[in-house]
Amino acid sequence: MNKKSIKENWIYYALPLAGFLFVFWYVRAAACDMPYSDYIRQIISYLPDVWNPEKFFVADILTRIPVNFPVRAFNVEVLGFSVLFDLMLGAAGLGLAGVFLGGYSRRRKLHTGWFLWLMLLFFSLNKWEMLTNGTGWVHFLAFACFYYHYIVFDRMESGEGKKGDHIRMMALPFFITLCVAGPYCAVYTGTLLLAFGFCGARKRILTKKWDKRYGQYAVCTLIPLFLYMWSSSFAVTEHAGAYDGPVLPVLLEQPMLFVKFFIKSFAGMAVGQEAFEELVNKGLIPYACVYGLGLLVMMAYAVGLWLNFRYELYKETILPLMLIMAGGMNHVLILMSRWIFLRDSYGMSSRYALQFQVGILGIVLTAGLLWDRLKGKWIRIAAAAWCVIMLAGNFYTTEREIRIAHNRKEWGMTVEEMARDYNSYDDDELKTWFQYKDPERIRRALKILEDNHLNVFRN
Repeated sequence: MNKKSIKENWIYYALPLAGFLFVFWYVRAAACDMPYSDYIRQIISYLPDVWNPEKFFVADILTRIPVNFPVRAFNVEVLGFSVLFDLMLGAAGLGLAGVFLGGYSRRRKLHTGWFLWLMLLFFSLNKWEMLTNGTGWVHFLAFACFYYHYIVFDRMESGEGKKGDHIRMMALPFFITLCVAGPYCAVYTGTLLLAFGFCGARKRILTKKWDKRYGQYAVCTLIPLFLYMWSSSFAVTEHAGAYDGPVLPVLLEQPMLFVKFFIKSFAGMAVGQEAFEELVNKGLIPYACVYGLGLLVMMAYAVGLWLNFRYELYKETILPLMLIMAGGMNHVLILMSRWIFLRDSYGMSSRYALQFQVGILGIVLTAGLLWDRLKGKWIRIAAAAWCVIMLAGNFYTTEREIRIAHNRKEWGMTVEEMARDYNSYDDDELKTWFQYKDPERIRRALKILEDNHLNVFRN
């Protein structure tokens, strides 16, 4: 890329970098270098002998996300098991995904105003729970890989493919599904298969013959999925506090649970759960607004799909349509897998924002790429109003997280002090502060760290 091109397109590189630096700052401001919650299980399962092949070559290896193993080994052996290292990797994964979207937006000549709005949403702190839990760093990398694969397919479909893209299309699913994606591979695979089927059928109508490449891509996508499903069949999952009975009694006792859960999961992308509850507690809005926000986002999904087909945007770029479909499937998947907690607000949890925002990005890209072609002032007004509402909600969510970052930091510092003298605290105190259900396992994990001079005990 020449100097003139870089000067003209600097915004598509600068904003993802700025977003990464912002998230990097937030993580340092809100988190401590102290393992808790999911880390308890991880310490007991893998530390201190991180090179033990018996802990790696297990039947459910793929559910443990293999890329974790070398990274964890480096963290333990070189850094003494640093949680902040994992947190930084999560921020870097989100930044990498932003770079991929920036490259796509530059290629599609997305107006800088729309790209700015896209990045504000993308780096919103509605994902705070994922950002401050280092065990989830690999999920940010997984979504960066998803975006990259979708973009490779998009440029091939639009006739802008690069040398080696055909090989990438066949090789990427094996790396992404088997090494990085974990349980997120279901929607990733489903999105690709839908895209292959749609584009293959459209080309069949136009050319009167099938393009064998789509079949090759589908096979290369399905093989790793089946391998993951086979590995997953050996896994033993635990859901603390989850209902483990049949669905029918729940439907009879709480017939609106699933409907409320589904609507609220969409509302969480307009305003984060904690931020929304704060507004309700202050008396600024009634709680019933959550359903209005959820329905508003759901309507945006429907309009986004309609615009893709009404203006045949998919002929120019298939990515926005893929993202909308992926976002919708994520909502369905979370409903199907998390209703067992019997809380209709569970879908608003910050831990799912990374999955749900995929669809919102597709909607924003659709509106931005079609803005100059939209006919009728009402649809423009509606689109602009929706963007303002989403921007305001995400701005408030982010502002709140910045405001209380020091509180999260202080909480982490308290946990750090407790860890140094963990035998002095009772079961309830350990469960509350370390956010893990089994106090004996908490003590066991901390004993491992203490005996091996890791993390808080490394000095």
